[in-house]
Amino acid sequence: MGKGKTLGFWILTALVVGNMVGSGIFMLPRSLAEAASPAGTVLAWGVTGFGVLMLALVFGNLALRKPELNGGPQIYAKELFPNSPALSLLSGFMSSWGYWIGNIAGFVAVITTFASYLSTFFPVMNSAQVLLSLGSFELTVGHSLNFVVCSLLLWGTHALALRGIEGAGRLNLIATATKVIGFALFILIALFAFQSSTMGQFAAAHLDGSGRTVSLLSQVNGAAVVTLWAFIGVESATVFAARAKRKKDVSRATVAGLLIAIVLYVGISILTMGLLSKERLTQSQNPLVDAMTEVLGPYGGYLLAALGLISLIGSTIGWVLLSAEVPYEVAKQRVFLQPFRRENERGMPKLSLWISNGLGQLLIFSTISGSIAQAFDFIIVVATLAYLVPYLIASVYQLKLTLTGEGYTEVRERRMDGAIAVLATVYSAWVVYAGMGDWKTFLFGVMLLASGIVFYPLLRKQLRESEGIVGKGRQMP
Repeated sequence: MGKGKTLGFWILTALVVGNMVGSGIFMLPRSLAEAASPAGTVLAWGVTGFGVLMLALVFGNLALRKPELNGGPQIYAKELFPNSPALSLLSGFMSSWGYWIGNIAGFVAVITTFASYLSTFFPVMNSAQVLLSLGSFELTVGHSLNFVVCSLLLWGTHALALRGIEGAGRLNLIATATKVIGFALFILIALFAFQSSTMGQFAAAHLDGSGRTVSLLSQVNGAAVVTLWAFIGVESATVFAARAKRKKDVSRATVAGLLIAIVLYVGISILTMGLLSKERLTQSQNPLVDAMTEVLGPYGGYLLAALGLISLIGSTIGWVLLSAEVPYEVAKQRVFLQPFRRENERGMPKLSLWISNGLGQLLIFSTISGSIAQAFDFIIVVATLAYLVPYLIASVYQLKLTLTGEGYTEVRERRMDGAIAVLATVYSAWVVYAGMGDWKTFLFGVMLLASGIVFYPLLRKQLRESEGIVGKGRQMP
């Protein structure tokens, strides 16, 4: 059974909000406190919010002007070289590979955060008791339990996704609505309890791990990748464009979801700084739980942790669906390995689900060798850098359309979209530059992206074979 046009505006918006407001909203207050002062954090949010808004407008516009191109922002890479089939195929495949890897790292970050918040109810998940020791490696009770919990959530979501996207999308909608209401209440409570004294001087000097003063501009650069992680997933509606009831709902859901996320992120990250001291914030494994415990006592922390678990389950559903949909859609457009086109009887990309989640399981092994916070910090930088290439490509492609006039009838529209494309391109390039600050993590991300080249010859072979089959009058598999 093939797939139908089953996703309306609200479910698409829930996918956008659910995928953006996931692990980031729970862990970013700690990451930002490490990267910047309050002033640096506010500036980073301002720059990132504006930059991502430009990207959202690019994604929404391309969904309307190029409705035949589905599967995410990376698909536009193949359209940059229309006169060179070989270069078009290579760029489309490599961009899709990087975007797919970024998706997988994304849902692993969400799942590891789920384990962190579950430990509020089960403190044994933080136990440092050693189960196994091999040389310098020690496996603790806490790390073992985190690994088991993460694995169970991953494969439980996998089983749900195989049953069909409409049911999974509705469950994600319920979880997203619950967390938006819950986080709005958090903001209201935090406003009453906010203490500016815990933020210290707004523009006080920020010190790095070596005790050296970090300039305000360097703080913004350092926080750029972290704040962008908050908005990774803004393109979720465009990935599912082929399943949308109406194409205009894709662009509307993208912008609506972004605006909701901006309000929640900025409000919560700044207010959390007013509830916890910088020292407590940087050492916290569960920043929002600790902040609410400070205000309402233990029961407030438990309530926030429960909200977090509901939220993260919804985000896991959205991210797993997204990770499977990307290679499935681009394989149908002949720029990815062809077996990823296989569907089950409910129209779900079964092989893509199995492989995506299998790779996610490998990344989950990071939870057995360090804290959840360390795993989260590492994963978000790798994932964000993997996303930036497709974001940059989509922006450049939009700029190309405005220069050539393809798909446009009015000069005024071309000028407006061209200006947006320039701003989105500059922003994407800047964050790539900012991400080069940690060379070790940056090079690991580049290696993950480049690893796709190993499979490129296999794609070319599959396409040659399928063309041969079609040439003999047989149906393409």
